[in-house]
Amino acid sequence: MKRRNLSWLTLGVFLSSSAWADMQLNLTKGVTEISREVYDLHMLVMYICTVIGIVVFGAMFWSMVFHRKSKGAKPATFHESTKVEILWTAIPIVILIAMAIPATKTLIEMENNDNSDVTIQITASQWKWHYKYFDQDIEFYSVLSTPREQYENQLNDSSEKGENYLLEVDRHLVIPANKKVRFLITSDDVIHAWWVPAFAVKQDANPGFINEAWTKVDKPGIYRGQCAELCGKDHGFMPVVVEVKSEEDYAKWIDEQNALNAQAAEAEKASLNASMSMDELMTLGETTYVAYCAACHQVSGLGLPPAFPALKGSPVAMGDVNEHISIVFNGKAGTGMQGYGKQLSLKQIAAVVTYERNAWGNSTGDMVQASDVNASTGGGNGDTGTSIESEVEAVADKVEQKTAEIVAVVEESAPTEDLTKEYSKDELMEMGEKVYLASCSACHQPTGAGLPPAFPSLKGSPIVMGDVTAHIDMVLNGSAKNPAMASFSGQLTKTQIAAVVTYERNAWGNNTGDVVQPAAVDAVSAK
Repeated sequence: MKRRNLSWLTLGVFLSSSAWADMQLNLTKGVTEISREVYDLHMLVMYICTVIGIVVFGAMFWSMVFHRKSKGAKPATFHESTKVEILWTAIPIVILIAMAIPATKTLIEMENNDNSDVTIQITASQWKWHYKYFDQDIEFYSVLSTPREQYENQLNDSSEKGENYLLEVDRHLVIPANKKVRFLITSDDVIHAWWVPAFAVKQDANPGFINEAWTKVDKPGIYRGQCAELCGKDHGFMPVVVEVKSEEDYAKWIDEQNALNAQAAEAEKASLNASMSMDELMTLGETTYVAYCAACHQVSGLGLPPAFPALKGSPVAMGDVNEHISIVFNGKAGTGMQGYGKQLSLKQIAAVVTYERNAWGNSTGDMVQASDVNASTGGGNGDTGTSIESEVEAVADKVEQKTAEIVAVVEESAPTEDLTKEYSKDELMEMGEKVYLASCSACHQPTGAGLPPAFPSLKGSPIVMGDVTAHIDMVLNGSAKNPAMASFSGQLTKTQIAAVVTYERNAWGNNTGDVVQPAAVDAVSAK
């Protein structure tokens, strides 16, 4: 009997240390240092729990077998033992501390976003992801590429479902290997969750808030994940695909994306002078509708009322065409209807509006061209009737004018700015408020409340209430820890920086009493 119990004990230890680590149901090791730390932590707790289980159940079954009544065992008569009570209190505490120390270390490291090399904003919406690179003029949507007919089992050949069925997208998120990549995660509508198991990253995307995460992948490759928060009817069709490239290939990809953006801008401009026939509009419109609209409004146009109303015979599809264009382009507040102005080209929007107004028996006869969408939406900036050409010219004129103003200010202020002049607190506060509203309030808000964690609050913050030299240095040179904090040394004069620092240290109830003069800013910049 003793040998048999020993055999079961040995088998249990073997399963916990070897077989369990390789089981498909077990946690994966991942491809990042953090993910491996999480795996090791998981296995440590698994080993501890296994040992505790073996000891407790072993003692229980041993007692049941060898101290049973049929063997003549007599129950003990003791009532309590102070030593035993101390032991069964102290031993669990020691075990918990042994688990808490590595767990705390790993959790702190998972939240450390300092010194990131690349910052990417991830915005979730029903049911796709939008990626925006902070250090590049690159942003795009990533949408499930599996055909709707396939996952709705409308195709006869089921063998077409590949290895990555429901886990492939039209555009991958691309990041460089061996670089720390910081993610700022938010949502346009409901709560989602961005989850890539191989990175040990799972972060909620909450509307109105920004959550942070990071990763540093050693090995190039393609890694897949999904939305991990129930977010509506197509929650299961919202995959995440991250492609990790070598630094050289990542640089080439950046150049390719910039070239594609330039080509897309040219194509968009060309589409304004082109007219498509009704057949061409309906063909492109049907393709666009099935890819982007049918998930909610159904291929038949009957929708899923009341959340997703029918388009067949609807007041929108049968009514004013400009209102119809506006809803597709900008979305509709208070409903699940998103704006597609940034996701679709003017040509695609024109085609899908034409399709919706002539499909399913609507038959309005309306033909919408890209130029009509541009005129109705103002090219995306809300100025109705303004063409893209005029917008480009207007922006170019504004940039040229602003550049001339900046150059004039710099040329004027560089030789004449009196760094020895001392201003009163009132003068600095008045000037500082103007500079803050013009240059800082977009991120930190006019109230100083910010948009934490990406844009921290300045009201009572350690920077504003702490060392004034460090405050000046951050405004001058930006922050290495937070790439969102830009350097203002090339945008503001030293007098303006002195004023805005004074304002931030005395506004919103901070009341430090500090009065920063231009000479103090000059002294910090000279270091």
